[in-house]
Parts: sequence; structure tokens; C-alpha cells
Amino acid sequence: MPQEYKELRSQALQYLSISDPAEKCRAVSGLREAYLAGSVALDSGILLSSDGLEIPGRPDRPELVNPGLVKRRSMATVEGRAVLIHALAHIEFNAINLALDAIWRFRDMPQAYYEDWLKVAAEEAYHYDLLNRHLQSQGYAYGDFPAHNSLWEMVEKTTDSILARMALVPRTMESRGLDALPPIQEKLEQAHDQEAVRLLQIILNDEVGHVEIGNRWFNYECQKLGLDPIDAYAQLVKQYEAPKLRGPFNYAARKAAGFTEAELAALDIHSDIAN
Repeated sequence: MPQEYKELRSQALQYLSISDPAEKCRAVSGLREAYLAGSVALDSGILLSSDGLEIPGRPDRPELVNPGLVKRRSMATVEGRAVLIHALAHIEFNAINLALDAIWRFRDMPQAYYEDWLKVAAEEAYHYDLLNRHLQSQGYAYGDFPAHNSLWEMVEKTTDSILARMALVPRTMESRGLDALPPIQEKLEQAHDQEAVRLLQIILNDEVGHVEIGNRWFNYECQKLGLDPIDAYAQLVKQYEAPKLRGPFNYAARKAAGFTEAELAALDIHSDIAN
């Protein structure tokens, strides 16, 4: 094999283990550019191992704590807004890792699957950079505040099943962002942080596409396995003890992300039960 040969899934695994956020973002952006330029190949069937690698690579800070210990502060203060932006930057950093994990971990998927998740990884890196730069403009940096690890914990729970991964990470954990971002934008608007409002609109627009990718590949797997998507989803939520989604929901964004009317109706039913 030529020394200059690079393979997409192998590279994704290597970049997943990078701990420095800035280095990881540069590597991921470069990987997508190289793939689109034809200098990185795809071997969807290659068997890879993460032995000897730190998965995922992450910096020493922020300190990871129980979600209940991540304090909320008033957005009337610069520090309070920084805490919020820091939390969102942490989500985006974890989202880079989950996209890279989706690329390397699951074999023998169609080429479009890997290209979709490579796009997600690059866009999440862009989102992280946007938020971290805004955080720095306020006198803070990623790592300055505690954060929780709920998103990655669900990634770890679903390493054995691509069906569960697509169901419970993009279309459950990440879909919560579709509901949460507009109210956050309203609060930032009231605090006169127009730049943060603008950045979150960029992120919201892209996240609709990311959730749609999760929906598409979840439905692909359901069709392949002869499963009803609504029944399969309900079973996976129970089996993997996924968090119950609570309203209010951003129906327009969820519909744009590929949720059917039946799925949105089921969402309402389960939310009522949870409440």
C-alpha cells in the first residue's frame, strides 16, 4: 500500500483521539477538504480497533460533573452569558467526537453514510470555533466552567448498534437543540448579545440537517431490518434508558429534519406521559 494512502475511517479514528480542541477542529476540516479533493479514500469494510487510543480525546478542562451540578446563571451578566455559550461550545465539541465515532465504528454502510457524517463533523468543528471565539471575546475560554458528559455517555451506550446510535443520539439527544435554541436566542436578544443570536441561528440551521441525517439513516436501518420506525424507536428508548423528551417542541424544525407527522404526534403522547 503506498505510504501516502489515507483512508477516511482510519483518519476519523485517529482524529477522534486528538485532545486539543483547536487541533481537532483543524484536522477534521482538513479531512473533509482532502476527501472532497479525492486524496482520501473510503474503505467501508475495513476492521478498525481503538486499542491504545484515548476515545474520545478531550482536554483536561472542563471538569466533567453531574448535569445537576452545572449551574445556571443570570444572562443579565457577562459571566452568565459566558456560562451559557461555554455549555453550547461543549456540546459542539462532543458533537465533533460523535460524528467521528459514527464514521469509524460502523462498517459496511453506503458511501453516502460516511460522507454525511464527515459533513456533520466539519460543521460541528465550525460551530465549536464560532462559539469559542465569541467566548474569548467576552474574556473567557473553553474549559473555564464545569460541563456534563450526557451526550457522550449515550454515544458509549450505543457502540453495539447503529440502529440505536441513529435513534438515540442525533434524533434524540441532538434534536433537543432544535427545541432549545430559539428560546435561548430570545434570552440573548433581551440581553443585547446580537452576535450570539446570529451565531446560534447558523448553528440551528445546520443542526436541522444533522438531525435529518440521523433520521435518514435510522429509517434506512429500519427498512433494512423490516422494523416500524415508531415502534422501534420506543423500544430503543426503553432498552437503552434514553432521556424522555419534554416539550415545548420546535415542530417546524423537527418536520424540516425529517420527523413524520406520526412521529411528532407520538412525541406529544410520550411527552404528556413523562410530565
